[in-house]
Amino acid sequence: MSEQQSVLPFGYSDLAPGFIATVVTHLEMYDKPTTEPVKFPEGITIEPLTSPTPADYRKLYRAVGAEWLWSSRLLMPDTELLTILNRKSVDIYVVCDKGEDIGLLELDFSESEECELVYFGLVGRATGKGLGKALMSEAIERAWARPIKRFWVHTCTFDSPGALRFYIRTGFKPYAFQVEVQADPRLAGILPADVAPHVPLINASR
Repeated sequence: MSEQQSVLPFGYSDLAPGFIATVVTHLEMYDKPTTEPVKFPEGITIEPLTSPTPADYRKLYRAVGAEWLWSSRLLMPDTELLTILNRKSVDIYVVCDKGEDIGLLELDFSESEECELVYFGLVGRATGKGLGKALMSEAIERAWARPIKRFWVHTCTFDSPGALRFYIRTGFKPYAFQVEVQADPRLAGILPADVAPHVPLINASR
């Protein structure tokens, strides 16, 4: 472990008012799974998100991630976000249901012989229908189509309760934990106050 990394003490640690904390699990796979690819049902397609504006990208990002407190790309300056969106090493896909955007897949090949599954998710109404399995199948096929040796992802306790089990079932293996502390984006108005009810909203002014 790097000397720059801080290690939490054993036991409980207090958070500053207005901040929230989540346990992050890092997972990886070193070989492509041998399972048969899962196809999307008729009417559901996956397409590259080409030349998106920050506003276009954030609209989809919010639709998929607000319930799980995704906020980093909402806080990021437009110039920084555009740099990411325009990188040749970053592949972004949108899942569509008869023309309606219902899912996001983002793969980052910036590190040599590696791929990070950066963002993966579906809007609320599209969950529970098996589309997640098809989307993960697409992610695996597209990642391992490149000359990589490692495919990795991280999930956290703010995500869907089934997310960690889902990643493990699809072939990822956990290898590290971290605790992430951040300002609650709902208190700053970055996200609506009524999203993510599974994470209590504590008013910092009290």
